[in-house]
Amino acid sequence: MDINIIQVYAPTSASSNEVLEKFYEELEQAKSNCKNDEPTFIMGDFNAKVGERDEEKCVGQHGLGIRNERGEHLVEWCETNDFLIANTCFKQPPRRKWTWKKPGDDTKNQVDYILVNDRFKNALLSAKSYPGADCFSDHVPVVAVVRLKLKKIKTQPGNIKLNIGLLKSDQDLHQHYTVAVKNRFQGLEEVEEVEQHWQNLKEAITEAASTVIPPMRQKAKQKWMTDEILDLMDKRRQAKNDKEVYENLHRVIRKKCDEAKEVWLNSKCKEINQQQNNKQHMM
Repeated sequence: MDINIIQVYAPTSASSNEVLEKFYEELEQAKSNCKNDEPTFIMGDFNAKVGERDEEKCVGQHGLGIRNERGEHLVEWCETNDFLIANTCFKQPPRRKWTWKKPGDDTKNQVDYILVNDRFKNALLSAKSYPGADCFSDHVPVVAVVRLKLKKIKTQPGNIKLNIGLLKSDQDLHQHYTVAVKNRFQGLEEVEEVEQHWQNLKEAITEAASTVIPPMRQKAKQKWMTDEILDLMDKRRQAKNDKEVYENLHRVIRKKCDEAKEVWLNSKCKEINQQQNNKQHMM
């Protein structure tokens, strides 16, 4: 199961409402890419104070300060999307609640939060700030301890999908399949009932297809998987009885997997950097 983490930095109080609305639209778009049955954590500087009020389902009893307009906006978004603000749910001394200290002042506020989708709220063990951390910032780290018990959902095996498209591209396979259907159908007893005749034809077609046409290749579970690696895996599967060949293919596959994963991760990093640069240029 995937665990989704969305890192945010909300506009400051000096920003306009249009900028704030755009931020929540982008947050909504990021959340829409996460499945509802997967743990999703949204964390960062929301520049909002939700305060000590706990009448809403999404806010705990242990916030800090008085809620402001940006806090109302955050709470409204959490209620709409079924998210819980984790670091308002655990009883802590005030020094473990504040997350930001105003430069040149002693004012301390709670504006950084960790949000979790309501379905996985029971996985939270604690959430608090660490004001003693030396992180060269006017913000302090907020840490949540989470224990997830992920269980793979067992599904009933479905019907094997055959690669029907090969009948158009592979003439030899097409000819072989035609002969197989004809032989099976002619080998059945002659019947007069139309329904039985159709049933015999149907069985001849399906039996010939399952025997002659190869199954569809399963889609790669990993996003960085390549067709070359999948072909090597097929060869390794066929070489199970030859230990030496199997081990050699296994080593090659491991190396190819490491290389493909590295290339995929680098491309994602470049994409993130490019988006960040574009956003800075727009600002």
